[in-house]
Amino acid sequence: MNSTRRHFLAASAAPALLAQQRPVTPNDRIRVALIGAGGMGTGDAHSARAQSGVELAAVADVYEGRLKRAREVWGSDVFVTRDYREVLARPGIDAVIVATPDHWHARISIDAMNAGRDVYCEKPMVQKPEDGLAVVEAQKKTGRILQVGSQRVSSVVYQKARDLFQSGAIGELNFIEAWWDRNSAIGAWQYSIPPDATPANIDWDRFLGSAPKRPFEPMRLFRWRNYQDYGTGVTGDLFVHLFSGMHFVTGSIGPTRVYATGGLRFWKDGRDVPDVMLGLYDYPKTASHPAFNLALRVNFVNGAGETSGFRFVGSEGIMTIGSGVTVSKQPREAEPGYTVDTFAKETQDQYLRQYREKYPVTPATADGIPPQVEDRYLPPRGYSDHLDHHRTFFQAVRSRQAVVEDAVFGLRAAGPALLSNASVFEQKPCFWNPETMKRVTA
Repeated sequence: MNSTRRHFLAASAAPALLAQQRPVTPNDRIRVALIGAGGMGTGDAHSARAQSGVELAAVADVYEGRLKRAREVWGSDVFVTRDYREVLARPGIDAVIVATPDHWHARISIDAMNAGRDVYCEKPMVQKPEDGLAVVEAQKKTGRILQVGSQRVSSVVYQKARDLFQSGAIGELNFIEAWWDRNSAIGAWQYSIPPDATPANIDWDRFLGSAPKRPFEPMRLFRWRNYQDYGTGVTGDLFVHLFSGMHFVTGSIGPTRVYATGGLRFWKDGRDVPDVMLGLYDYPKTASHPAFNLALRVNFVNGAGETSGFRFVGSEGIMTIGSGVTVSKQPREAEPGYTVDTFAKETQDQYLRQYREKYPVTPATADGIPPQVEDRYLPPRGYSDHLDHHRTFFQAVRSRQAVVEDAVFGLRAAGPALLSNASVFEQKPCFWNPETMKRVTA
C-alpha cells in the first residue's frame, strides 16, 4: 500500500475514531501508545511510565525486533504492530508518543489528533518548515494537546534563567551564543545495526513513507539522522533544542534572517548532512526586547569532548546556562579614560583640565575596590528535565490546559532551525517571518 493511500485511510477513519474517544478525568489512568521504538522513543516511554497513573498500552515500529523487545521490557499485554494506524484505531488509547524519523512527525501527529489522541511529538515537530502550518491547524481544529519533545521549556534551570532575564539581571540584551559539541561515534549518530535487519523483519516501504523510493538498505533506517530524506541533520537534532530554550527564556518568537555554513569534515560514512554547522540569526526589536543577534554552533569533531551551553550577553552582565545558571557582572569603569597623545600639547592640557574637573583623582582604598559578582543557581542532585517535560504533558492531558511547547511554539523553533539547512545547501541567507511562520522569498 503506498503512503498516499495509507494517509487517506487514516484520515478518512478519523471522524469515527474521534467520536469514540473518551475524555480523561483526573482520576483516570492514561493509556499511552509509543509510535517509533528507537532509542529516543524508548526513553520517552520509560519517562511516561514513570508518571503516576500512566500505562503503556501499545507500541508501533517498522522493525520486528523492537516490537519483540517492547514486550520483553513492558510485558506481553502490550499491543504491538508495524502499522501506526492500528494503534490509532484501538479504543481506549488516550495519547501517543511520536518518536519516528523526522519525515513522519507531521503526518502521524495530524492523524493522531484527528483520531482524538493527544500527542507528544519528538523534536523537530516537522521535517520541513512548510509542513508546520498543517500541524498548527490540526491542533486548533481538534482541540487536542500537542507538546513537542524539547524538554528545556519544562526545566527548572531554564525557568530560573527566564526569571532572571525578565527581572533585568543582565540589563539590555544584545547578543546570544549557544553551542553543542560532541566527540563520539554514538553522538555522531553511528547507531548499531542489528544482525537480523532483513526485509522479512522490517517494513521497508512503511519506513520510507513519503521519502524517495529506494532498495532495502538497513543503515538508512537505523542511522536515519544521517540522511536528508528522513532526518534534519544537526539542525533538527540539536539547533532546535537551542532555539526552544532561548525562545523560552527570552519570550522571542523567531529571527527574520538566517545565515548558516558548515560541512562534512570527519564523519565521511555515506551521510549527506554536515557534521559541523554554524548559524547566525537576526532577531528584530519587539515590545519585550531590543534587537539582538544569535550565534549557534554544533560540532561533531570536538577532540576535547562534549560540551553545550548558552551565553546571554547584556549591557549589565552575562548569563550562562549549562548544568545550572550563572550570572556574572563586572562593574563599569569609574571613568572612561582618554586618548590625547596625538593632540597638540596646549590642547592636551586643556582637555585634561576639563576631564579632571569631571573625573577628579581619588586615592585608592580597600573599600573603593569594586566587587565582581557571580551568582550561581543549580538544580537539585539527580534532577531530570526530561521527566518534568513528560509530567507537564500528562498533566495537560488530564487538565486540558495549554502547554508552552504547543504546535505554534514548536514551529517557531523548528522553522529557523530547518532554514539553517536550506541556507547551507543553497549557499545563501534565508528569510523567515516569525509571525506567519513562513519562509519569505524574494
